[in-house]
Amino acid sequence: MTVSIITVCFNSEKTMKRAMESVLSQTVAPLEYIIIDGLSTDKTVEIAESFKERFHERGTELRIFSEKDNGIYDAMNKGIDKARGDIIGIINSDDYYEKDAVEAMRDTFEHTGCDLAFADIRMHMTNGRTFIKKARVRNYTTSRDWNHPTQFVSRKVYERFRFRCRDISDDMDFYFRVKKAGYRIVAVNKVLADFMMGGVSNRIPAREIIPRIKRRYRIYRENGFSRFYIFECVAFELIKFVFA
Repeated sequence: MTVSIITVCFNSEKTMKRAMESVLSQTVAPLEYIIIDGLSTDKTVEIAESFKERFHERGTELRIFSEKDNGIYDAMNKGIDKARGDIIGIINSDDYYEKDAVEAMRDTFEHTGCDLAFADIRMHMTNGRTFIKKARVRNYTTSRDWNHPTQFVSRKVYERFRFRCRDISDDMDFYFRVKKAGYRIVAVNKVLADFMMGGVSNRIPAREIIPRIKRRYRIYRENGFSRFYIFECVAFELIKFVFA
């Protein structure tokens, strides 16, 4: 199976190199690496362009697009539209893959016949400490078991579902819709990506806690989950507020 990797970015010159190095150093080279930039005003695109020869030497086509978008999930949708691989992974410019992420996910799809897979992730706190957030698929569905930076999705799923571009929880909404539709989902119990806390999804002013709880609860309810998930939403957002 062939693999496409997408990175969306905007003014990411401080972290872009690390993200791209993590894709370049994969034990199995992806078919292509697609950069979707939102018209950065710093050196993000220049840094990305500097990798072209190195990716070519590894047999990976580096494709860079820089244009205005309507937010992070619109940019992801643009990358998905351009992707040609059988399975697609998305790693943001603040985060990075472990060196065997592509190999592990390709093997998982080939051996299990799954439609979506995700793995354990190493969370990097702003104080320098780290912890592992485990991946699980169980009857009780919660975003606490799921890690978007490690998620790989088959082309056929993306042909049916895309990010709705409503708010910062669109990735969670996408996962719940795929699960509700009955696609085969597999959790890989191995750390395949590193997530840097303090980014756009983690910077939470106190005034935003209640709106975020409401958005998260709306997604659970839209996907057929019980009203009791309000307690899950409250607990999740409070924990993020305290530890982000």
